[in-house]
Amino acid sequence: MKKVRINWNTTPFWHLNFAHRGLHDIKAGIPENSLAAFDAAAKAGYATEFDVRLTKDGTVVVFHDEFLKRMCGCEGRVIDKTWDEIKDLKLAGTDQTIPRLEDVLRVLEKGKNIVILCELKAVLDYKDLCVKTLELLRKYKGTFCIESFNPFIVRWFLKNAPDVFRGQLATGYKENKTLMNRVPAWIFAHCYLTFFNKPNFIAYRNAFKRPRHVLKYCRKKGKAMLVAWTSVEPDIDQEENDAVIFEEYRPNNIY
Repeated sequence: MKKVRINWNTTPFWHLNFAHRGLHDIKAGIPENSLAAFDAAAKAGYATEFDVRLTKDGTVVVFHDEFLKRMCGCEGRVIDKTWDEIKDLKLAGTDQTIPRLEDVLRVLEKGKNIVILCELKAVLDYKDLCVKTLELLRKYKGTFCIESFNPFIVRWFLKNAPDVFRGQLATGYKENKTLMNRVPAWIFAHCYLTFFNKPNFIAYRNAFKRPRHVLKYCRKKGKAMLVAWTSVEPDIDQEENDAVIFEEYRPNNIY
C-alpha cells in the first residue's frame, strides 16, 4: 500500500467552508441536496458537502436519508427503489428532484475550483458504493475528498485509494447510543478506530464536546484536521476548527 504524506500547509482542504448539502434555502424554493442548491454553491464559490447512497439498481444518487418520507413525502427506502422509480420524485414540495452523482458533479464543475466533500452513507454492504462513487469522483475536474460515519468505508479508501483525502465522521456518545449498543457507541464517539483507518480529518458534530482522544489525535499528534459539522455559529466555529461544514449563514471567507 502506497504511503501518502499530507502537507498541512498546502492541502486544498485547509480552512475551507463547506456548504452543507449545497447552498440550500427552502424558503427560496431550494431544497437540500438538489441541483439548485449545488448551482447556488458553485455560483457563490463555496466548497460543497453532499451525501451519496445507492438505489436498488446500483445508481449513485445524492440523497441524505435512508427513507424517502422526509424529503419526498412517500414511503420506502432508497435502496429498495430503482432509479426510474425515484428520479421524478419532488424534493420538499419544490420542482427539484433527486439528482444522480454525475449530475451534481456536472453542475459543480461550472464553478471555479469548487472543492467537494462527499459523504458515503453508512451501509453494511458498502464496497459497491465505494467503487462506483470513486469511479465518478475520479472524473471530476476539481478537487474532492470523502467522509463517512462507517469506519470501514474510510478504511476502504485507505487501502484502495490512499491518495484520496478521507475523513471520519463522528458524533457524541448519547446520540450514538440511540442507534447502537453502548460499547460500539462509545468506540465510535471517541474515534478509537483511527489506528485502523487513519483518517486525514475528523469531522465531529459541534453539538457535543470532543473527547480527549479526538483532540489528542488531531492537535497533539497532528495526524488529522479537525472539522466541525454542522456549523450555524460563524464566529465560534470558524475560530476553533481547521475547516467547517456550515448552513443557515454565509461565511465571509470562501477559500
